[in-house]
Amino acid sequence: MVDSGELIVAARLLGVAHPPGFPLYVLLAHAATWLPLGNIAQRVNFASALFGALAVAAFALAVAQVPQVAPRRTATKKRTATAVDGGDGTNAMVSVVVASLLLAFSRTLWSYATLAEVYTLNALLIVLVIVLMLQWRRQTIEMRAPTNDRLLYSAAFVFGLGLGVHHVTVGLLLPALALLVASAAGWRFFASRRLLYATLCACAGLSVYVYLPIAAWREAGLNWGDPRTVERIWWHVTGRQYQAYFSFSPAELGAQVAAFALHALREFGPWWCPAGLALAAIGCVALLRSDRVLLAFLALIALCNVAYTLAYAISEDMDAYYLPTFMVMTIAAAAGVRRVLDWTAARWPQAGVTAAVAVLLIPAVALAGNFHFNDRSRYWIARDYVDNILRTVQPNGLLLTLDWEVGSPMLYARLIEQQRRDVTVIDINLLRRSSYVSFLRREYPELMQHTGDEVDAFLEDLTEWEQEPQRYQRDPILNRRIDTRFHDMILAFVREHLRRAPVYITQDIAVNRSAQDMWLTQALAATYQLVPQGLVFQLERDRTFHEPSEQPLMTRGLADGTLRFEPDDVVRIKIFPVYVSMLYNRGRYLSLFGYHARAAEAFTQALALDPSFAPAEDALAGSLNALRKAPSLNPH
Repeated sequence: MVDSGELIVAARLLGVAHPPGFPLYVLLAHAATWLPLGNIAQRVNFASALFGALAVAAFALAVAQVPQVAPRRTATKKRTATAVDGGDGTNAMVSVVVASLLLAFSRTLWSYATLAEVYTLNALLIVLVIVLMLQWRRQTIEMRAPTNDRLLYSAAFVFGLGLGVHHVTVGLLLPALALLVASAAGWRFFASRRLLYATLCACAGLSVYVYLPIAAWREAGLNWGDPRTVERIWWHVTGRQYQAYFSFSPAELGAQVAAFALHALREFGPWWCPAGLALAAIGCVALLRSDRVLLAFLALIALCNVAYTLAYAISEDMDAYYLPTFMVMTIAAAAGVRRVLDWTAARWPQAGVTAAVAVLLIPAVALAGNFHFNDRSRYWIARDYVDNILRTVQPNGLLLTLDWEVGSPMLYARLIEQQRRDVTVIDINLLRRSSYVSFLRREYPELMQHTGDEVDAFLEDLTEWEQEPQRYQRDPILNRRIDTRFHDMILAFVREHLRRAPVYITQDIAVNRSAQDMWLTQALAATYQLVPQGLVFQLERDRTFHEPSEQPLMTRGLADGTLRFEPDDVVRIKIFPVYVSMLYNRGRYLSLFGYHARAAEAFTQALALDPSFAPAEDALAGSLNALRKAPSLNPH
């Protein structure tokens, strides 16, 4: 769900994905689409799993650096302390294994390793930067003099590549990296040629963004943002369209803090068993005593990451933005494991094996706690959602939606699998981007030609708005004009298409209550009858009865117990309610025209999915009551 469909399309067709474009991910995922296994989506999903596995392997190398970087402690009056990596290395090995498994079975990394997204590749590159920098620091400290900086320059190059995947979370590493460099090479480093060379290496990795204008000129797929000029490349890379999501209101920040706490509590297993977090806390105390620079390095990564994400009010993939913090927690947990094992061995030498087994149970708890949420071997949600919609859309129909959970997988179904190419699908939210209008002209030339006057009028304002959005915010006349032209264009799509084929809208349009697009709901409801057809509404010019679709809905995984979803999962928030409410809407429509027996069946199906859905309970009682009063009038 979410961006997966659109990212697969960009990867397969070598197009431009949504900002910042993720050029490195698109290129690597494109290579995966040529693998001789499964369909295109499965191949890109496999790439995510591969990146995730490599991230865990690289993470093991990073954790192995922690004891080596830590300085040795001197003897105390009571006992002689061993080196942090002392003994036969067993405790160090156990800490690496426990931390690596803890990351592998963590909720977030594991989740994104099962779907087409950029975050496991991003995690891999972040871990590689950390590994290379810790190795460079170790060598610099041990030599006590400037050494070969190949590791440093390699880290800079990987850092630049990382900026070509998810530049925000990678770029936020800079303060921590600067601290690490200063601690090892001194602040004079930043006035030396070494900084220049590192910057050039980072720019070499960053050059992957040259892909964007090349792909834009090809106009393959969606070509999001059309970044073929310097200005548009800058807009795209900086995520200009998403800057409105930043919020610093106390209420919003409070909600974000609560969400982060929830994510952190369940990251390494059930919330009621925060053993992973406890190990991380112990590790922080241990590092405070043994290597404060390393602790400050890790803390600064987490601080910058959390501070940024708390101010960025997104919903669907917020947990992925916290991945650097979760990885830092796991590194600290490795230090915590080592501290627990060393402490146990010092006091009860015979209990060493028992302690090792006990800490190895912690990733096992994470595996057990997160397995049911991340097992997507029977995940048909997106496939069924698209198929259920398309089965009820008649040939050559037009589908309007505000729902990205419809628009994104529909892009994949139509452009990659060539499914129902006769259907016209328009995402109204994306219409606010001139690049999407260009996409529609390539995809649906007939419709766009017949509504050319309305489209051109809107584009006149849209191109100016993209250049100077503040001007439209300041001028109410301009703001009203662009809104009016936007409305006229959409209504023209409906009128024109109804001359040849049916028009459908998703539920988010039919029952929209947001101020931004409520006008569309009101305009359509005033002019057309909304007839529930499966998971969408069909627009009819008259107010007579029209037979709803009898196509059964595929609901695999929604309520049969084969899949589990957290309350904040996109399926629970956006997908599941559509199934329940559309069955309810079908029942309401049938009961309105006196078909109470069939209405009762629809209400029963809604309650089978969600027994607590009170409107369906009340409506079912009403239909059953009507049947009891006049059974002969309800033969259906």
